Amino acid sequence: MKSQVVVGTQWGDEGKGKIVDVLAEKADMIVRFQGGDNAGHTVVVNGKKHVLHLLPSGVLHEDAICIIGPGVVCNPFVLLEEMKTLEASGLSTDHIIISDRAQMLMPYHKYQDKLEEEASGNRIGTTQRGIGPCCADKYARTGIRFHEFINFETFKERLKECLTFKNKLFTKVYGADPMDYEEMVASFEKIHDLIVPRIKETTHMVNAAIDENKRVLFEGAQAAMLDINYGTYPFVTSSSPTAGGVTTGAGVAPSKIKTVVGVVKAYSTRVGEGPFVTELLDEQGDWIREHGFEYGATTGRPRRCGWLDLLVVKHANMMNGLTDIVITKIDVLTGLDTIKACVGYEIDGKVYDYIPSDQADVAKAKSVYKEFKGWTEDISKMSKYEELPQAAKDYLAFIEDFVGVRISMVSVGPDRVNNIYIHEID
Repeated sequence: MKSQVVVGTQWGDEGKGKIVDVLAEKADMIVRFQGGDNAGHTVVVNGKKHVLHLLPSGVLHEDAICIIGPGVVCNPFVLLEEMKTLEASGLSTDHIIISDRAQMLMPYHKYQDKLEEEASGNRIGTTQRGIGPCCADKYARTGIRFHEFINFETFKERLKECLTFKNKLFTKVYGADPMDYEEMVASFEKIHDLIVPRIKETTHMVNAAIDENKRVLFEGAQAAMLDINYGTYPFVTSSSPTAGGVTTGAGVAPSKIKTVVGVVKAYSTRVGEGPFVTELLDEQGDWIREHGFEYGATTGRPRRCGWLDLLVVKHANMMNGLTDIVITKIDVLTGLDTIKACVGYEIDGKVYDYIPSDQADVAKAKSVYKEFKGWTEDISKMSKYEELPQAAKDYLAFIEDFVGVRISMVSVGPDRVNNIYIHEID
C-alpha cells in the first residue's frame, strides 16, 4: 500500500499545507478527511501564496483527484469562492469532488456559532464559522448531507424543517432575529447547478484506489491537541484530526493506513483560548510571532507563541502512531542565543512526563525546560542536512530522540522547494 496521512502534532498551524503540497506531487488522490473552513492552509509556489480553507492542500496538483471526504463539514458557498480564486489564478478545479456523505454547513450554523459564543460564559475562542453547531447537528442526526442537495425540492423541505427549529432557538433562547427561509432558498438555488455535478459516492472510490495500489494522501485540519477526545478539552475542535480520524472521516480501515507523517513546528503556537504551558507572554514571544509571521490564515488573529512543547509532540505520536516527522519553521529560530524545549510539566511539585487530562491541572503547570545553544547562520537557502549549523543539528537530534520517531524532512522556508530531505517518506 502507498497510503499516507499527514497530521498536525501541536495545535495546528504547523505548516501541514506545505507538506501535503510537497507529498501530493506523487499522489494519485488527495482526501481531506475532517474539519471545515475554520482551518487555513497556506501553500507557497514560486513565491505566490495560496490560502486554502476547505480544499485539500494538494489541490494545486491538477493530475490528482481531490476529494472532500465524508468527515468534512463543508460550506458550499466558501467552497465555490475558493474554487473561483484558484480559477482566477489560471488553475483547474475539474478534479475536485465532494462526498455525498459530507455534511452541509448551513448559514444558520454560522449564525448559531456567533450567538452561542457571545452568550457563553465559557468562551472557547471559535472562528465562528459554524463548525461546532454543524457537527452537533450531525451527531444529533438532524444535519443535511450533500446527497440531499441533489433533489432541490427535497432539499427545500429539509431546509424548512431545520430552519423552523433553528429559528425557535434563535428567538426564544438567544432573543435574536430569525433567519429568512425564502432568502436562504434563493441563495442555494443559485449554486445548485455548480455544486451537484461534483457530488459523488467517494468511499468506494478511495478504497478502490488503495486496493489498486495507487498513492492516496489523506490530510486533515487542526492537530492532535485540538482533537475532540484527546486535546485540551473543551478548547478543541469538533472532530478528530488524528490518523484515527481517517478511518471514520474517509471510510477506510486502519489496516489500510501505511505512513503517518507528523508535522512539528520548531516552536509552539496556538489560537483561541485554553492552557498553553510554554507560552511566552513577553518580548521573546513577540519576537517569535513577528519573525514567524504567526497570524491566522483564516482569521488574521495573532497566534500565541511559545517554546516547543515536546510532551505535546510525544502525546501526538502516541495517538497517531507516527512513522515520520517533518520539522517546519526552524529557520524562524535563527538569531536566538538560546532555544528551549519543554520536557516535563511540574504540577504541585510533581513532574509529569505525559499530559494530564484535567485542564485545570495543565493550566497551572510549569515547564521543565531543556536548553540549547542557538545559531546565527541563515539556513533558509540550505538544501542538505550536512550544511546545517551544529547547534541546529543538536536541536533536531534531541527532538528525534525524545519523541522516538525519525525526522525525515526539515522545512527551512515557506516555498515548496525550501526543504532538506533526510529520509524518503514512503
